[in-house]
Amino acid sequence: MRAAVVTSHRPDDILAALEITDVAERDLSPGWARVHMRAASLNMHDVWTLRGVGQDPAVLPLILGCDGAGVTDDGREVMILPVIADADRGAGDETLDPKRALLSERHDGTFAEVLHVPERCLIDKPAHLSFAEAACVPVAWGTAYRMLRRAGLGPGQSLLVQGATGGVNSAAIALGAAMGARVWATSRTADKRATALDLGASAAFESGEKLPERVDVVVDNVGAATWRHSLRCLKPGGAVVTCGATTGGNVDAELHRIFFQQLSIIGSTGCTRAELVELGRLMEQAELRPLIDREITLSQLPEAITDMADGAIEGKVVITDFSA
Repeated sequence: MRAAVVTSHRPDDILAALEITDVAERDLSPGWARVHMRAASLNMHDVWTLRGVGQDPAVLPLILGCDGAGVTDDGREVMILPVIADADRGAGDETLDPKRALLSERHDGTFAEVLHVPERCLIDKPAHLSFAEAACVPVAWGTAYRMLRRAGLGPGQSLLVQGATGGVNSAAIALGAAMGARVWATSRTADKRATALDLGASAAFESGEKLPERVDVVVDNVGAATWRHSLRCLKPGGAVVTCGATTGGNVDAELHRIFFQQLSIIGSTGCTRAELVELGRLMEQAELRPLIDREITLSQLPEAITDMADGAIEGKVVITDFSA
C-alpha cells in the first residue's frame, strides 16, 4: 500500500525525513480494526514529528499522520480518535494516561491507504460531513472543543482566539459561536481577519491590537508572540487555555498579574472518546463544517508540509487520493 513514511528526524530539513513509498500492511492485532482511508488531514504535529519532537527514533520507520476518516471492513463510515491510550490509567480520561500516544508517535499513522487502530478509536462519521471534512475533526476540532469545555465557556461569555485560521483556531471560532459566546479573533493579515468573520467571529483585530474590552476566555496556541497580549486581554477571573506554542514556550509568566487578577492558565491536549462523540453531535446539530484550504494527493504532501511549516495555510490540508 502507498504511505508517507517518517524515515529519520531532520530538524533542519524536514522533507529529507519523509518518503512516499509502498509498504506492506502489518498483521492486524487483536482488538484492533482495519480502516480503508478515504481522507487524512495534515496537522502541525506532523511537522514536529519530522523534526523529531515527541518521537523516539528507535520506532522508525513509521507512517506519518494522526487525523483521518474512512470505512471499516464491515462498511462502517468512521473518523479516527487518534489517542492510543488506556482511560483507566488516566482515572477515566485517556488524555491523562501517562503512557498515551497519538497515532504516528509509536503506531503507524493515517497517511496510508489502510490504517489499523483499536476498535474504541472508531467514531461514527457525522452524516452531514464529507470524508474530507470528517478527517479534519478529531485533532483540530477535538482539541478546540476540549479547550473551550475546560475553560468553562458558555452562552453570553466572550472569547478571544489568537490567530484566526489555523486548524484549532478556526474550529475554536466556529465552536465558540455555536456555544453562544461572543467571539473575537486576531490575525496579522486582513484576508485572515475576513476569514475569521466568515467562520463566526463578530470582530477581528490585528495581532497585538488593544481590544474594546476584556474577555472571559482566550485561546492561545501561538505562545511567546501573543502571551503578554493574551494576559492583558482577560477580565479579572478570566482564563487563558493553551494547547501549544508555535512561536516558543518560554514566556514571562507575569505571576503578579495572574494572582492579582485571579487569572487561570489551563493546559489542554487532544480530546477523549466521549468528547469526540459529543463534538460530532454538536457539529451535526449546528451544521458546522471544517475550513479546508485544499485537497491533495499523497504525492503532493511534501509541498503541503512546507506550506504548513511556513504558515501559508488557511484551514486544513486534506489527502483524499492515496494512490497518486
